[in-house]
Amino acid sequence: MANPKEKTPMCLVNELARFNRVQPQYKLLKERGPAHSKMFSVQLSLGEQTWESEGSSIKKAQQAVANKALTESTLPKPVQKPPKSNVNNNPGSITPTVELNGLAMKRGEPAIYRPLDPKPFPNYRANYNFRGMYNQRYHCPMPKIFYVQLTVGNNEFFGEGKTRQAARHNAAMKALQALQNEPIPEKSPQNGESGKEMDDDKDANKSEISLVFEIALKRNMPVSFEVIKESGPPHMKSFVTRVSVGEFSAEGEGNSKKLSKKRAATTVLQELKKLPPLPVVEKPKLFFKKRPKTIVKAGPEYGQGMNPISRLAQIQQAKKEKEPDYVLLSERGMPRRREFVMQVKVGNEVATGTGPNKKIAKKNAAEAMLLQLGYKASTSLQDQLDKTGENKGWSGPKAGFPEPTNNTPKGILHLSPDVYQEMEASRHKVISGTTLGYLSPKDMNQPSSSFFSISPTSNSSATIARELLMNGTSPTAEAIGLKGSSPTPPCSPVQPSKQLEYLARIQGFQV
Repeated sequence: MANPKEKTPMCLVNELARFNRVQPQYKLLKERGPAHSKMFSVQLSLGEQTWESEGSSIKKAQQAVANKALTESTLPKPVQKPPKSNVNNNPGSITPTVELNGLAMKRGEPAIYRPLDPKPFPNYRANYNFRGMYNQRYHCPMPKIFYVQLTVGNNEFFGEGKTRQAARHNAAMKALQALQNEPIPEKSPQNGESGKEMDDDKDANKSEISLVFEIALKRNMPVSFEVIKESGPPHMKSFVTRVSVGEFSAEGEGNSKKLSKKRAATTVLQELKKLPPLPVVEKPKLFFKKRPKTIVKAGPEYGQGMNPISRLAQIQQAKKEKEPDYVLLSERGMPRRREFVMQVKVGNEVATGTGPNKKIAKKNAAEAMLLQLGYKASTSLQDQLDKTGENKGWSGPKAGFPEPTNNTPKGILHLSPDVYQEMEASRHKVISGTTLGYLSPKDMNQPSSSFFSISPTSNSSATIARELLMNGTSPTAEAIGLKGSSPTPPCSPVQPSKQLEYLARIQGFQV
């Protein structure tokens, strides 16, 4: 068949038989020919008339005899219904509502549909018992017509149809005819009044129950619906539902729980709208200062970066004991501000943890169990930095020392060139104003009560200080000590670390 929607002869015969209230009957009379090319004979009886026909298959024979019956039958034929006209004549099968949505998006004006109640039919018979001339017990039902109001910006359109969707299409078609030739507005209104109208339009498409829940969520008020009364026979039930929103409560009655719930929400919504508006609170913008990357060595007994849940499971596996058992104890708080309580059990030990979701609560419970079992918990990076700062015991201005790299030996400080020049200049001032310093090579053999009682030359002391700061040892000081040493030195040699501490105390920097 060229058109799959076209009716077959057998289908048309069935309609003809149904119209004349007769039963069509097909009979297979005979079959002849070899197995690879058989011919079947079928007889059709329709009322008092019969027809016969042949075909290469039973189905083809039935269609052939049905076609023959349609042409030769004397039974009255039913009137063919005209094909339904296509309501949507747009190219590409685009409905008017879809096309209007695209146009409204370009204009920056939303298309809002509102269903309207149909007009009540006039009552021409005030006395319902009056039947008049004819028996008016059976009335023909009036066709129901749906009405829709369409708002696009400041324009309003009305549509009607046999169905709600047809009414929407009718209103959208009228809006397209009116708005296609109008210029697109440059900017949509953004004042406060238009904002309120937009909110009202959005609320018009929401149910009363949804609006009650939205207002309660914004004001942090609990909402509860409860069916308090149920009366009436089984086929005419009446329900009374009470809604409580914080301090407000209302009741609604209807022939179904859904209707009574909606009416109760409508009543309490009128009271909630009388509340003063909430103050507008601007959330402060969070500025995160990037901290410099600092390598902090953690204790070897604690797995750095390891999840407490994984760590607790590995500990139990190493002990060859049963794995931790996690159980969700309770959920607390509002629907969008939940707090979960998770319990973990390891042997006879039990610990709990809380969090905004199950994953964090489980992690906190595992962390608490690790602490309870005597393992070291993970510490934040800032806590470790605070502890290292307390151990140093220095509260003065910080010197501009660069951080030591991995290739640098421990205990060696590197000074930047600017800081080093300032230290040299201040050191020369101190040496010129005081007589304290290191021993010169000529005075190493002279007895003295103090090692730093004789003023040295500036070149030798500067060289010794530079070598101590850069390398930790001073070959110049050792050479001077070897040249001026005697079999019985009057004083014990001073360690380079003591000399460096003394120099740091004079110059005012930290070692």
